[in-house]
Amino acid sequence: MVTEIRSFYSLKELSESLEEEIGSYKAVVEEYSQRLGSLLREMEATHGNEEWFKKISALQKSFKEGKGKGKEKKTGSSPGWIAFKDIMLCTDEQGEAQMLFEAIEDMNDKVTRLVKIKDTIEDLKRLGLGEDILYMAYVRDEVPERIVLRKRGEKIGEKFEFMAAFSASKGP
Repeated sequence: MVTEIRSFYSLKELSESLEEEIGSYKAVVEEYSQRLGSLLREMEATHGNEEWFKKISALQKSFKEGKGKGKEKKTGSSPGWIAFKDIMLCTDEQGEAQMLFEAIEDMNDKVTRLVKIKDTIEDLKRLGLGEDILYMAYVRDEVPERIVLRKRGEKIGEKFEFMAAFSASKGP
């Protein structure tokens, strides 16, 4: 999870940044979906009758059709996963399919959140806040959660001053 404070000089700049993030996530989701589809097609002959395979296949189809909201977190609680200190390990195709599916699901959730924030920013644009405002966004896990509005040119804080005392000692 990445946490940062980013400054934007306009709502348009913020909106464009969100649009870029949305596009990036959608591209990765598409790539992972293709990988998952290929993996499932390869595994269908050997695992087609297994329950886990049927569930993941059905969930992947629902995401492709735009209906997906599975929320079945399987990593770690499924057979085939082994705990090693602070991480889970798996050596079979089922683990790879689960991992791809979870990544797709998480990124789709993030896209949904980003789209909602972008819509909110569009509503703010309609308020006509002016062009002399600095928008400081608190961004957690690449999603803006809070925005501080500051008039540009206003002092944001005291200047930082660096003071240090150095000492050196002679060796023996």
